[in-house]
Parts: sequence; structure tokens; C-alpha cells
Amino acid sequence: MLPGEDDASIDEAEPAAEAGKSKAELKAEVLIRRHKRNMRKARAEGFLVGVAAMLRPGDLAVDLGANMGVVTEVLARSGADVIAFEPDPWAFSKLTERFADRPNVRLVNAAVGVGGGTVRLMRAANFETNPEGASVKSTILSGGRQIDEDQGIDVPLVDFPAFLAAEMKSRAEIAFVKMDIEGAELDILEAMDRGGLFEKVRVLVAETHERKFRELRPRYRALREGFAAKYDPDRVSLDWI
Repeated sequence: MLPGEDDASIDEAEPAAEAGKSKAELKAEVLIRRHKRNMRKARAEGFLVGVAAMLRPGDLAVDLGANMGVVTEVLARSGADVIAFEPDPWAFSKLTERFADRPNVRLVNAAVGVGGGTVRLMRAANFETNPEGASVKSTILSGGRQIDEDQGIDVPLVDFPAFLAAEMKSRAEIAFVKMDIEGAELDILEAMDRGGLFEKVRVLVAETHERKFRELRPRYRALREGFAAKYDPDRVSLDWI
């Protein structure tokens, strides 16, 4: 998906809940958050352009949470091999229409996690009325904001650390991984770290979703602190948006 397409209202909802502040103060906080988000979005887009400029035919780029293929398109134009994962059938149909004739793009209609099999994919509460906007929020984790957990569909689940390890057997490195998977990134990043899989990944960017999953915030905090101590933030970035 395009950096920044996820629900901006999530970032803006928390200040409005703070007690004891005037409407003017709350409005100012929302504007400041929006400005910071726009700045992060611009940096992410620029970073993607830079990564794509360094990709070459024969490189492998992996797009996790491809949605309708905005990032996949940028990566594919480089001539690199691209593997795009998208679990939501609605979004995957759009992805298929867009890349059906692109020989360097492989599409996988599956969620990613730690462990394989089948998993329940839950959609946003407004999916039926706005599938294009809501499809970016589909998640395999319970407890997310604005998600209708009573309405879900079963989708295949690919063990991503195992997938990555298998690809690494035939490649010197994985050139690029983009991860925007609505909370599932936490388990995967922890598993990749434990398994030493970052050693053969040139660049990885991930959007983390601690705002969406409040109960997971301590784990996200520990992840950020640990990664900041171990990895160059320009090589393993948790600030994708």
C-alpha cells in the first residue's frame, strides 16, 4: 500500500480523549500529529524511491501487505524480482489485475506470520461500504481498533521466517523487505531477530502498530529498544508509514 494510507484517525483519536484540555489545545495537538505524520510519510516515500533506484534485475524485493500494489509497482519497475503477499481476497483481486502480465512479480494470496496453516482474517467495520479504504486495515490479530471481529474469513498463513530462510539458501541476500501487516509484524520481527535472519537482508522497513494494539505496547517498546541497539536504523527501520 502507499505509505500513509493506513487510518490517520487512529493517530489523532488519542489526544481527543485527554481530559482537562481546551478544544483549542486538542485541535493544536491533532494538527501537530498530522504534520508529523505527513513528514514521516514524505520521508518514507523518498526512502522507497532511493531503495528502488538501487535495485537491479536478479535482486529480490518482498512486499508484505501489498494491498493493491502501490509499493509493488515501484519495486517492479526496477527490474528486480518481487514477491508480493496480500491476504485479503478483495485487495488481491486488484493486485492480480494490475500485475498478471508482469513476469518479475509473483503474487501470493496469503497472510504471513510465525507458523503456517490457516488463519482468520478480520476486516474493518466499514469494509462493506468502503472496501478500497478499509482493506488496508485487515488483520489477523484480535483487539485492533475499528475491526469487526465477528466478520472474518479464513485465509492461508505462510511462515515468513521459514520462507525467508528458504529463499536465503539460493541467494546471497534479500535486497529489500517492506512490512505493513497490521500487527503481525511484531511476532515476525522478533522471530527474525532470534534466528539471525537480518544478516542477509540488505534493507527492511516495517510499520509498527502499537497504537492499534494497546496491550502489545510493552513488546513493541522492547523491540524498538533492542533493534536500536543492534541494527543501523537506515538498514532496519521500524518507522515506515
